Amino acid sequence: MRHFAISLPRCTVYFKLICVALMWGGTFIAGRILAAEVSPTLSALLRFTIAAILLLILLIKTTGGLPRLSTQQHIYAILMGLTGICAYNLFFFAALSRIEAGRTALFVSLSPILTVLIMRIFFHEKLSRIKYLGVCIALVGTLLVVTRGEVFNALQQSFGLGEMMMCGAVFSWVIYTLCLKHTNTSALTMSTYAVLWGTAFLFISSMSEFSYKTLMTISLNSWLAVLYLGALGTVLAFIWYAQAIHAIGASKTIIFTNLVPIFAVLLAFFILKEPITGSMAVGAVLSFVGILLVNKY
Repeated sequence: MRHFAISLPRCTVYFKLICVALMWGGTFIAGRILAAEVSPTLSALLRFTIAAILLLILLIKTTGGLPRLSTQQHIYAILMGLTGICAYNLFFFAALSRIEAGRTALFVSLSPILTVLIMRIFFHEKLSRIKYLGVCIALVGTLLVVTRGEVFNALQQSFGLGEMMMCGAVFSWVIYTLCLKHTNTSALTMSTYAVLWGTAFLFISSMSEFSYKTLMTISLNSWLAVLYLGALGTVLAFIWYAQAIHAIGASKTIIFTNLVPIFAVLLAFFILKEPITGSMAVGAVLSFVGILLVNKY
């Protein structure tokens, strides 16, 4: 089978990844709106149900039907749906019910460096010393943003069940990213199949909460939040993320997730009027510098 490759200019790939980080940063705002009315598991189910419908429509219009996958590709799609969509959301929302949002972001920021280490140990993907330095600088910058400059205080907090849940979420997303790297079909096709499988797993896990009566009580603002989460935060973001992995590799792609908390903070500043401290601004600059080092040298 011919290996699928994306021939996009690097500047286009980087622009799309910045947009992905911006869209995922916006999911924190949309998630807050939705969390006021809807349970975490039902929120995730609604988000990915919308995404699955939109992806199916887009895939059928683009290819004329559902492309067939090989057995290996189906296994990857199932694993991606189980980890990056179902498990990640269940772990993430379970952690949010036990620890504050800032501490969950602290763990999410570990995804890039964990991916780089796994790629180096198991897949022999070598990076130059300056790229490893960039990964570390981006990590420090993100930690400054999510802890508002109080990195050591955040790291000294006790490690409990919520933190264990976030470790599960981080590992789930890393597995999703690595599976994407080793697929040999289009980003749209794999994203669609992964979301379909993930939605099915989420439906099974939230059957007790799903009812027509519950859906009818959801406000218009919450439905708009669901639409944003499904259309932009999932469909467009997942496709562009997958394209980037095929184009520049997993390590260079996932480093851009360090920008997600930064964009979340910026959006919270403009929309929710939440303050930005000097240490957070310094952290944002460091994250951008780290990402530049990883992708430039």
